[in-house]
Amino acid sequence: MLEDDFGREVTGVRVSLTDRCNFDCVYCHNEGLGDTRGPMEPQDDELSTDTVVAFLEVAAEFGVDSVKFTGGEPMLREDVEDIVRRAPDEMEVSMTTNGTFLPGRADDLVDAGLERVNVSQDALDADAFAELTQSGAYDRVLEGVEAALDAGLAPVKLNMVVFEPTAGYVPKMVDHVAENPGLQLQLIEYMPELAGHPEWAIDIQRVHDWLEDRADRVEHREMHDRKRYWIHSESDADADEAAHTGTSLAASDGGVRTPPVDARNSGMVEIVDPVGNADFCANCHRVRLTHDGYLKGCLNRNDDLRDIGDDKSSMRAAFRETVDTRVPYYGEYLVETDDGGWERNDAYVDTDGDRAPYEYSE
Repeated sequence: MLEDDFGREVTGVRVSLTDRCNFDCVYCHNEGLGDTRGPMEPQDDELSTDTVVAFLEVAAEFGVDSVKFTGGEPMLREDVEDIVRRAPDEMEVSMTTNGTFLPGRADDLVDAGLERVNVSQDALDADAFAELTQSGAYDRVLEGVEAALDAGLAPVKLNMVVFEPTAGYVPKMVDHVAENPGLQLQLIEYMPELAGHPEWAIDIQRVHDWLEDRADRVEHREMHDRKRYWIHSESDADADEAAHTGTSLAASDGGVRTPPVDARNSGMVEIVDPVGNADFCANCHRVRLTHDGYLKGCLNRNDDLRDIGDDKSSMRAAFRETVDTRVPYYGEYLVETDDGGWERNDAYVDTDGDRAPYEYSE
């Protein structure tokens, strides 16, 4: 297994299969590449099935044991089932999708080897959903979630980006996953450095504090430096009683209090909060492959891209170099100033421009 100079082993890869999407979400940063989404028809620069599979085989040689397929919308690729089926047996295979193509295909994906799925769902109201995604596919997304559950992909994790336009929808979404077995919620901090509109960002700590007050128990995932909140359903009388017995907070010694009453409809909520978070970056164990064949050592950077080429030898070399030169974004690439801000550390900036075909999204 390859390890960078900061002691971070690379255990996972995130593979964008396309930059095409049938949504136009207002917060989208397209895997850090900015608004580069092309037409709906496949483009010549999309990696072929064989190239994707060859890259996964190379990653497996280096001990990578998980792959997440993303886009754009990965299920716009008609070969996604074939790619999943041909992924190395030792890899856990997951996917992030908007869910609209899961009806009719979820069973085939499971048969091919898909083990987990994240579905993007930022609101439980059709009008709000349409405004956020610039689509009228709300009902289709709900059908996709049900199709995933029926195919055996539980727990289905719902992805919700938390920023000014969605912050008011968080309580309803939390109740939704608490009341529906098989669903979990991943609240993703809005990243203005990638998507622009800094005025949309909110203080994510407020969401942490609110969840801690609601939670039956709090779990800390050291590997990713994330917190998971196990939430009772307001409609469940026993769980509601548990919440009122003072069991909703983590113990003062850093442990976790277990509620004396079983919260039968408990749901899991996790926050992904990378912005300004050096601890988060210090625990990153993934590299990314763009839809057109460039490796990224960090989601936030486009000045370290490396072409994987078209044969396994060049893929191995690109993978090694990417891991050798990757650095934590916060804490190294960006360093904290005395006034609490962040400034770029020029020691890590590639100045020749040869590996930066994309511009940052401002």
